Amino acid sequence: MRDFQSLSEREILALAISLEEEDERIYDDFTEGLRESFPASAAVFEAMREEESGHRRRLMDLYRSKFGDHIPLIRRQDVRGFVNRRPVWLVRPLGLDTVRNQAATMEVETRRFYERASARTQDPAIRQLLDDLALEERHHEYRAEELGEQQLRSGAREKEDEANRRLFVLQIIQPGLAGLMDGSVSTLAPVFAAALATQKPFDAFLVGLAASVGAGISMGFAEALSDDGSLTGRGHPWFRGAICGLMTALGGIGHTLPFLIPDFRIAMTAAIVVVIAELGVITWVRHRYMETPPLSAALQVGLGGMLVFLTGILIGSS
Repeated sequence: MRDFQSLSEREILALAISLEEEDERIYDDFTEGLRESFPASAAVFEAMREEESGHRRRLMDLYRSKFGDHIPLIRRQDVRGFVNRRPVWLVRPLGLDTVRNQAATMEVETRRFYERASARTQDPAIRQLLDDLALEERHHEYRAEELGEQQLRSGAREKEDEANRRLFVLQIIQPGLAGLMDGSVSTLAPVFAAALATQKPFDAFLVGLAASVGAGISMGFAEALSDDGSLTGRGHPWFRGAICGLMTALGGIGHTLPFLIPDFRIAMTAAIVVVIAELGVITWVRHRYMETPPLSAALQVGLGGMLVFLTGILIGSS
């Protein structure tokens, strides 16, 4: 990798052209990735792409007038000092907040590059153009806000925020909630049955740990193989499966951990308290994100949990 201080004016211009071309293509990917779910934001990034294209043309015109037609390929990864960018533009579906944050980071980095590059050049025409581009990049964020105000009107921003919320529910909340409910409820019977049957807290802990991990693996694979998300918009299947599996294991381990307490009565009491807390969390999530009425959510979750809990008590006491 080259040190930035070692670059000549010719190489600085070549690097600037490469940076503008990369930013232009990333904004084009943002536009394409957001077009279906967030058309107004896609229009904003399309306008930003056009501005980056204009910057690149101005840089190329100046380069050709100074150094000829051949432009050496110098990329950001060839020069020390640039931050590695996470390729969020390759992930589908694109997250609206993630894209906005990435765009803001890109503009800041490009502005700083132009400011440093301008300070190193001696040619008046090159320095003038770099200063102009640094100023334009400084105002690019404000330009994005202006474009946003123009494009995201007539309730478009509210519609996109609602669409973003729906994607969050589909891709994160639904698989996580399914896993948490399954892990919290399905493991109640084996854990409490083992605890009452053996009267040994550590034995109940081992049973609960095995049941939680096994259920997490099973639910994770089941969720990942249910659909690929291409038609439902539920996101990448393995990411969704990982969320479901982890939450399933977490739901079971929650009321399993109290059985690490040596005293049986204290362990049982603590486990029951944890179960109540888990069912309360599930009820809140169903009400908050699934728009289930609070009483209905509490009855559904509480009834299911109570039936499984009583099953474990009856089996363990027999």
